[in-house]
Amino acid sequence: MLRTTLAGLRAHKLRLLLTAIAITLGVGFISGTFVLTDTMDKGVAKTFARSADKVDFAVLPDDDAEEDLSADTLSRVRAVPGVTDVHGMVMGDAALVGKDGKAVGDFPTVGMSVPSGRLLRYEFDRGRPPSGGETVLDTELAEREGYAVGDAVTILDKQNRPHRFNVVGLVDFGIDQEASFRGGVGFDPATATAMTGKTTYAEIDVAGGNRAAIESAVKAGGANDASARVYSGAELGTKLAKAAGADTKIIRTGLLIFGLVAMLVSALVIYNTFAILIAQRMREMALLRCVGATRRQIFGGVLVESAVVGLIGSLLGLAAGVGLGAGALVGIRQLDADLATTGPSGTSLAPRTIVIGLAVGVIVTVVSALLPARAATRIAPVAALRSELEPGSGRFRLGRPRTAIALVLGLAGLAIGALGSLAMPKGQAAMFVVALAGGVSFLAVIAMMPALVRPLGGFAGAAPARLGGVPGRLAVANAQRAPRRTATTTIALTVGVGLMSLFAVIAASGKATATHKLEEQFPVEFQIRTQDFEGTVPRALARTLRNRPEVADVIEMHRQETKVAGKDEDVATITASALGAIVKPEITEGSLDAAQKPGTAMVDADTAKIRGLAIGKTVQMKTAQGATPVKITAVYAPGTGLDGIVVPEPDFTRYFSARDPAAIYVKTHDGVRASDARRAVEGAAQPYPAAKVTSSAEFKESMTKAVDMMLMIFGGLLGLAIVIALFGIANTLTLSVVERTRESALLRALGLTKRQLRRMLSVEALVMAVIGALTGVVLGVAFGWAATNAMASDSVFSLPYLQVAAFVVLAGLAGTAAAVMPARRAARTSIVESLSHD
Repeated sequence: MLRTTLAGLRAHKLRLLLTAIAITLGVGFISGTFVLTDTMDKGVAKTFARSADKVDFAVLPDDDAEEDLSADTLSRVRAVPGVTDVHGMVMGDAALVGKDGKAVGDFPTVGMSVPSGRLLRYEFDRGRPPSGGETVLDTELAEREGYAVGDAVTILDKQNRPHRFNVVGLVDFGIDQEASFRGGVGFDPATATAMTGKTTYAEIDVAGGNRAAIESAVKAGGANDASARVYSGAELGTKLAKAAGADTKIIRTGLLIFGLVAMLVSALVIYNTFAILIAQRMREMALLRCVGATRRQIFGGVLVESAVVGLIGSLLGLAAGVGLGAGALVGIRQLDADLATTGPSGTSLAPRTIVIGLAVGVIVTVVSALLPARAATRIAPVAALRSELEPGSGRFRLGRPRTAIALVLGLAGLAIGALGSLAMPKGQAAMFVVALAGGVSFLAVIAMMPALVRPLGGFAGAAPARLGGVPGRLAVANAQRAPRRTATTTIALTVGVGLMSLFAVIAASGKATATHKLEEQFPVEFQIRTQDFEGTVPRALARTLRNRPEVADVIEMHRQETKVAGKDEDVATITASALGAIVKPEITEGSLDAAQKPGTAMVDADTAKIRGLAIGKTVQMKTAQGATPVKITAVYAPGTGLDGIVVPEPDFTRYFSARDPAAIYVKTHDGVRASDARRAVEGAAQPYPAAKVTSSAEFKESMTKAVDMMLMIFGGLLGLAIVIALFGIANTLTLSVVERTRESALLRALGLTKRQLRRMLSVEALVMAVIGALTGVVLGVAFGWAATNAMASDSVFSLPYLQVAAFVVLAGLAGTAAAVMPARRAARTSIVESLSHD
């Protein structure tokens, strides 16, 4: 029986090729993910090990510590016998000013202490460590801003005061995640302390000494420092690499989710392929039964066949995964990611990757072939004597058990979806419930899909049947006459298109919601803040803006951290004339008028819930006059440009005295051109390097770009599932061409041309692809609406009509393209040989 199975594989190698390709793509994605992330992990570990090798010991605060290490701890460690050098690492904000006179980037650059001597852990690309009025810049930051060694630069201290420094070196700060992300500037330790305002240390590096003595010195400190831990150089390298590898784990988890989607689609393709192959080989298997093969042998033979196909596809997938991982690494390096590579190829293929890739590919293939294999055991020996209709043809009936299952799953999906989107409190839990409803509803669609093929096929094929003549009508009929097969083929495409439609709806709704809130509750054209959102902008800037003819209103927001009811809270205020007129918070309890009376405050709903600040409650607020009673008279919805506790403007000034605003909002006169308004606002802010001007249009554009980028990434990853589904359509058509050899020859004999035969198969693929795409779009849009409704009570649903239509059109075009090879094969077949085919 084994020899018979292997002979069957050799005889049907072309038919099984596309099945192996589906496995290859799925396994390639999964193994490529492991190759990519393993290589990144090894590169990161190598980089951190090289850096940490320069220290003997390092003292780091406990992971849960709220403060850095104190100067006293640094002194005690320095006094340990045998210690030859100590470096207290200072880290804080120190914004580099660009050549345009404004602080660079969306976040302030990180100011860091850079030692000289043995404890220098950073790699210099050019120059030397700084001293006194000198600085070094992160190499990527310097290249981006056009600075070089020998240039003079301006850097802002913690109070946003400018200081001039000479650049004496370009350094790779890549081992520090924060500096790598925001850009870094380095000073000698004393200058770093003065610029950042930090008097504590993020880390203490030690040369010499012994561990026990250093640990004793550390434990002799205060409560915060006593909990600090001492690491050897090797342990420090491992810890830092592990922390940096957390990003790799997130990448790996995200990619593997899409890999599992690809394998799900592959499983559907494999199931369909084996179901068709078993149906086509009905006579062959019946003859095997006639000559003595048992049901167990038939079942085992099909599973062995599937295991061989899965193994071949998985081996090809591993090879493809190495290529995909290497290609992804090249792309990452093009984005200036500094990754160390291992081995001559620069990629890491771990034994675990090989085992997982082979196991997933073989198991998915074998499990997908179980039902077809079971069906093969039911073929009676007498079937070898009969001439059957095309397998799967004829009128399909769903059957009572399947109908009941479909109805139960469908109603359950609707009920769970309604619970999550309409009944539950909005938020993450509601979205998880909607996701569960989507999964249950998808199972219902799988169960009832064969019964939907005829009506959906009639709808999708209406235009092709009318415009395509006889070949078009034959194509639609072919797609409808084997509903079970067509359903299994199209459901694979439904998965990919459905998920893409879901993401598109959520993305469009998210953008619409943000835009609506911005325009309705904070209708201003410009916002001026510091980079870190924690500093202040000069009051003089607000006065300058009020004198500009282009400006209609200038709104100041002030903020102060203080104690409220014994806990640290942010207390804010906003220009009194703007509150309710320009800034319109959504009041959920109380009234805005009541919250503008002396001695009152309003609070956002989230803070009210966390802190128990209900309407009518009076709390003690720490002010310049001491503890001051403040009564909560209103609760407002978050996300309105305000947050925390908001008091009337006169009260804020009395409580905390006049101070610079945390933000300035600018509303221009109607009719002023956007370019003129922008020029006026930027001109007023030019003398203040820390003041960052952002327009509402820029905010919307940046938000739109970010969402579109995420959608493009999701679309690219889900594209693999769609490609596999299209291979399934091509596979089904290829096997169908073999089944219908005599039928196609008869059509040719009756006058159908080669071109018309190719058109018939292309239209058949088009109809199948549109059926799958339409089903996916309906599911995606429906659960996109439910997910949007579950996010928040004020979410705005938006349907991206053009994108959704594009999904259907592209699926149809791709399905037509998938029919090219099967159509060419059918057209090349000899009429005489096909009519004599048995």
